[in-house]
Amino acid sequence: QVQLVESGGGLVQHGGSLTLSCAASGSRFILYAMGWYRQSPGKQRELVATMTRDSSTNYADSVKGRFTISRVTAKNTVTLQMNSLKPEDTAVYYCYAKYIDIDYWGKGTLVTVSS
Repeated sequence: QVQLVESGGGLVQHGGSLTLSCAASGSRFILYAMGWYRQSPGKQRELVATMTRDSSTNYADSVKGRFTISRVTAKNTVTLQMNSLKPEDTAVYYCYAKYIDIDYWGKGTLVTVSS
């Protein structure tokens, strides 16, 4: 059973930066994709960024140019560098991983951006 553990959330001012990290345990195999989703109060969970094991990336339009995803594929870890943060980025950020046809989720880490 794959377990994902996030770290790095917190409170930051408008325009600031934060780095989120996630490590997967319990998998002997390289996960096909890893990444991040987020959910704000009253909204559905949405894609932030993902990266496949061959380094193909996918970003939400709202974070392009501000957020950067990176991965250490051999270690099944993923990092999200978030710059120029806005109050609308406030959400619980969930680490995500996919292996074959199974999706795995972390418990989430709260990011709060003050105005």
